[in-house]
Amino acid sequence: ILRRGKERGLRVPLDISAHVISKVCAALEYAHRKRDDRGRPLVLVHRDVSPQNILISFEGDVKLTDFGIAKAATKATTTDRGALRGKLLYMSPEQAWGKPMDRRSDVFSLGIVFYEMVTDQKPFMASSEMSILETVRECRVVPPSQVNPRIPEKLERVLLKALARDVEERYQDAAEMYRDLERVLHERQPPTSAELTRFMELLFDDAERSEVRVEPQ
Repeated sequence: ILRRGKERGLRVPLDISAHVISKVCAALEYAHRKRDDRGRPLVLVHRDVSPQNILISFEGDVKLTDFGIAKAATKATTTDRGALRGKLLYMSPEQAWGKPMDRRSDVFSLGIVFYEMVTDQKPFMASSEMSILETVRECRVVPPSQVNPRIPEKLERVLLKALARDVEERYQDAAEMYRDLERVLHERQPPTSAELTRFMELLFDDAERSEVRVEPQ
């Protein structure tokens, strides 16, 4: 969706971006609070919140997918050249340092996705995997309004809090971020799933949308 928007010169509208991120916040909060059949907290951390794992249907549904590494070891390894780099771009500082992670790491990664949606830029781009890693560890974020002056101050505050380097200064859970986003949206006439659907129609033509088929379960 982000790539198609660039191809067509269409940036995802700010309110729709916030709407999508709020839905992912709700999904993360559900996962983070999940308990097993004995009522014990699972203490899940997704560890891979990125654009590739956020799906939007042509009907305006937002889904967070791929919990495949949620319970895996914290150390990431790969034999595919370039594969690790993609993950590095959405890592939290504590993840980049190899430190223990909790739900606040997922909040940070979602903040990176949000930043990319509203600025068309990744906050921690660099020329090599090692330099990306160092940039993530330093966590020097250019305020998004310097990249896109249309970003309102209240929305920027939410975004920068999600991207705080210090986990104690960050949103402590996805529900807290969700509440702040919803407050901002309600002050600006919140978008609906129908508006998200219409935006998808601008990006993908009738033939492309008709190619999507839902297989019977």
